[in-house]
Amino acid sequence: MQRTPHHRSGARRGVAAAVAAGALTASLLGGGAAGAGPYPEPADRATTLSLPSPPGGANVRVLVFHASAGEESPTVDAGIAAIEKIGLSGPVSGRFRTVATDDAGVFTDERQLGRYNAVVFLTRGDVLDPEQEAGLESYMEAGGGFLGIHDAARTEPYSDWFTGLVGARPAAGGPATAQRATVEIGDRQHPATKNLPLEWKRPDKWLNWTKNPSGDVHTVARVRESTYKPGASANGWDHPVSWCRDYDGGRSFYTGMGGTVDSFAETDFREHLRGALAWTSRISQADCKATINGNYRAERVTKPNQPGQNDQIGEPHGLVTAPDGRVFYIGRGGADSSAPVVIDWNNPDIGKGQGEIHVYDPATRKVTLAGALTVFGNKGGGDETVKVEEGLLGIELDPDFAENGWVYLHYTPHAKIDRDKRMAVRQVSRFTFDPATNKLDTASEKVLLQWPVQIHSCCHAGGGMAWDSKGNLYIATGDNNSSGSSGGYSGNNPAPNYKGVSYADARRTSGNTNNLNGKILRIHPEADGTYTLPDGNLFTGKEPDEGGGKTRGEIYVMGVRNPARISVDPATDTLYAGWVGPDAGAPSTTWGPAKYDTFAAITKAGNHGWPYCMGNKQPYRDRGLPDPSVPLGWYDCDAPRNESPNNDGLVKLPPVTSNTIWYSPQGGGIDYPRDADGVPSYRAEEQKQLLPWLKGGGQATMNGPVYRYDAASTSADKWPSYWDGKWFVGDFYDGDQPRHAVLTDPKTVGQGGLPTHAESLKKIIPVGADGIRNLMDWKFAPDGSLYVLDYGRGFFTSDSKSALWRVTYTGGGPTPAAADLARKAEVQ
Repeated sequence: MQRTPHHRSGARRGVAAAVAAGALTASLLGGGAAGAGPYPEPADRATTLSLPSPPGGANVRVLVFHASAGEESPTVDAGIAAIEKIGLSGPVSGRFRTVATDDAGVFTDERQLGRYNAVVFLTRGDVLDPEQEAGLESYMEAGGGFLGIHDAARTEPYSDWFTGLVGARPAAGGPATAQRATVEIGDRQHPATKNLPLEWKRPDKWLNWTKNPSGDVHTVARVRESTYKPGASANGWDHPVSWCRDYDGGRSFYTGMGGTVDSFAETDFREHLRGALAWTSRISQADCKATINGNYRAERVTKPNQPGQNDQIGEPHGLVTAPDGRVFYIGRGGADSSAPVVIDWNNPDIGKGQGEIHVYDPATRKVTLAGALTVFGNKGGGDETVKVEEGLLGIELDPDFAENGWVYLHYTPHAKIDRDKRMAVRQVSRFTFDPATNKLDTASEKVLLQWPVQIHSCCHAGGGMAWDSKGNLYIATGDNNSSGSSGGYSGNNPAPNYKGVSYADARRTSGNTNNLNGKILRIHPEADGTYTLPDGNLFTGKEPDEGGGKTRGEIYVMGVRNPARISVDPATDTLYAGWVGPDAGAPSTTWGPAKYDTFAAITKAGNHGWPYCMGNKQPYRDRGLPDPSVPLGWYDCDAPRNESPNNDGLVKLPPVTSNTIWYSPQGGGIDYPRDADGVPSYRAEEQKQLLPWLKGGGQATMNGPVYRYDAASTSADKWPSYWDGKWFVGDFYDGDQPRHAVLTDPKTVGQGGLPTHAESLKKIIPVGADGIRNLMDWKFAPDGSLYVLDYGRGFFTSDSKSALWRVTYTGGGPTPAAADLARKAEVQ
């Protein structure tokens, strides 16, 4: 390694002497916000350097610049030595030569500067005069690479251009000493992070930021503030620590790590720097655009309905995309808000509505009403015995849809209601679609599966459907249970009933091994319109236990409340589901947890708890007759028993599996200390928050897809590969509720393991009155774009905000361009 002798800039020293010493110390050493400086920005000055574009060549050179306005940090020598070792080790194709200097004159020497593929700043303070900073700008404009480490964020504090180069400035009030913390690795593809642990535990001096750069830069790693003491200026759950972006013609990577000498001896930290240098020096490509908000475009693709018509959209309730790009989306059955509804049980038309299927064709940008089913589902709003959530609830296309045109619909036919007993039939039927006319042949119906539901009281119909790679169809059903009669806690009141059918005891449904409600079913549809049962469901339907005849073989998952949306990852066949919880706004030391809305990654058949346990095996209290208001014992999540008088299934149930994500008005992943029997204290003052990135209030989970990037696709609109393998989780509401992409650990997924990383999508899938405020469903199309349904601003109807949206990526491909790689073999 070449290390040039020290040459401090006399001009810079003169300027520095003119600045008040106290202000300089506060800005540079204390990390306060930079003020207006004595120099114009580089953009306002003419730059005269003539540099090769891009700088450097196949004989890769990296310049380490280590000037400091004060005493040089002991990390400088450690950093230089680490970078030199990185350059001399590893595969030959990734090696480089290192030159270190503290002479800022290099930035006005075009012959010298033009030789370097990348420059590294191990710097602090005001170290460049105006011409030198202009030279650095010229270098970046020519396509150079920049890597800033830790205190580099305190360099050139008066320069807005340099602030943009590093991405953020340190805030006062951060930690003064090194602490061990967990770094979440969100980018599993960038060369700087792809080989690091999902959760990287390491000590460092952690910096807080005056302005969070997320959304303006591409964040590759975050530090988890719950694992250390972040100080008064903490940034919260979204605390970037390493990021990159294409900047002013070149490539900029910054890490806030490297604040200790020992950091540079860590193997993983050196690998982090190695990958950052590979990208900045043009040895390899990387995508540093994927999480920058401005690189996405959200467009409403349907118009408001014409007055009195549902020509564009019904009451939005679900969508699916076809192989040719067409989007099928359904309306549950709520009427136009101006139309009357029938709620009188003596009227044969009670609840009659039209469950509509619309098709949007992106090639023509036109919408067709493909068909409608007459459903029970149109009673408007009101209390539990007036409103209804039945109707047209789910849609899926056959895996061979392009050849056979088969469409599967999950719905409640009005023709099959029993007004006397207030019972209905829910069914999954197959129809044939004519792609030439965009019409559904309703006469082609073949009923695959049907089961009874009570309709005296609302709610919880579920509805989502999804396929796995083996041709198995998953069907999500709600618990068909009222939200009332239990104070918002476990829906386990056995007393309320209509003509002998309980409507407030989910042990009749979700907790019942012999009932198809409150489940995720799994069947294998056959060509003749029947179905068979795949191996591996929770029951075979032939269990001899407790006398036999007490199980249903269609059940894959039991113990869910209202799973409106499910999805299956096509790469792994993991099932992803979300379900809405009860209504209690706070935990109760008598009855159990507050309302938890839930997401679960499911890798095998199981019992997910409702109405016995929620979250990570947090139990409710039992109730019984004759007085359900008297609390009985706590449920045993490891050995639950269904002792309800409304149960016709097994008493001894499968053990409860912990869920992946749960949230309430108190926050995300709430947990409590537990007693010797594993029962949480449920005292709000003792709670801890395991998932600080989300919070409830008004809440209704809307599970989304796992994105899978198609490298063979030529679509210009597809989301980038950064999102590959990320699970999209959302909520109907758009405040603190989730609208995030999360990563799970393959070692713990399906076993109650928490997500390792989450990032907000709220500025990519825009929230607010004129955005997608009430998210109802979201799916990726074959071209890699994302379609999203906005329910609208009312309930049980559609309005002018009910719409189908499309979100596309506009950021372009990885950088540097293949033609600009220093060595041509490292195209991404």
